[in-house]
Amino acid sequence: MIKNILLVAIGGALGSALRYFLNDFFSRKINSSFPFQTFFINFLGCLFIGILIGYFSKNQNDSLKLILATGFCGGFTTFSAFGLENYNLIQNNQYLLALIYIVSSLIIGIIAVGVGIYISK
Repeated sequence: MIKNILLVAIGGALGSALRYFLNDFFSRKINSSFPFQTFFINFLGCLFIGILIGYFSKNQNDSLKLILATGFCGGFTTFSAFGLENYNLIQNNQYLLALIYIVSSLIIGIIAVGVGIYISK
């Protein structure tokens, strides 16, 4: 268990550091009201977790899966996990549940940010 936690922590630290670096890099290069850096990071995270899950479906390696899929992608962006979970729901023909999850996550997330800001004032 401790080994697994350490693997996830190492991957998470690397993913978080890369997210910070890319966010800073794109913020300096692109002057736009659209949050391109977050959009791009979320796209990359979803693409990478898809590649990883495809790879691990053919090649069993629990340690590498923990460090890369759970840790790195989790630290890089939780949107990748959100994308994977919805993909799995759709693959299992649970379209309504996927739609509910997508819409409710977006709405609740935005409301929670507003409530958090309100509470902190």
